[in-house]
Amino acid sequence: MEKLELLAPSGDLERLKIACLYGADAIYFGGQDYSLRANALNFSLEDIEEAVLFAHNLGKKVYVTVNIVFHDKDLKGVEEYLVNLDRIGVDAIIVSDVVIMDLWKKLNLKLELHVSTQASSLNYEVVKFYKELGATRVVLAREVCKEDIKRIKEETGIEIECFVHGAMCTSVSGRCVLS
Repeated sequence: MEKLELLAPSGDLERLKIACLYGADAIYFGGQDYSLRANALNFSLEDIEEAVLFAHNLGKKVYVTVNIVFHDKDLKGVEEYLVNLDRIGVDAIIVSDVVIMDLWKKLNLKLELHVSTQASSLNYEVVKFYKELGATRVVLAREVCKEDIKRIKEETGIEIECFVHGAMCTSVSGRCVLS
């Protein structure tokens, strides 16, 4: 069996450091731009750089969410932002919009592409689609049952992430409060 990764959310640098010191293998958080966590403090580029240095010194990984629902106006500056995340050494971005997946590919970024639970991935065909786009991991929707998780893994061979605890959506994962 592959080694499981304990991934913890972090709202600020203090919480990131505590999670790293107390057992998380990886941390994820949103930046000040392009993150659905609008009410969280979120991280500036300087904070992200400090977070990456701290986490990497402990052998931990850092993932940044770039998971808003993009309108045309939101695309301004996103290319520069992605390039900066790559330069800083972020291990992966967690995305849901295909336009960001395409931009990641066009920019030939070194950081990995993870597909967010916001994509509501429930079956192996959609996971294969994301794998063909270059994703190395898909965060499955919370509604996927254990048998389907196993089948998705067998059919795709891609890294799978599943929520084991946390707030439950009142609708399909990732789409509960978007309206």
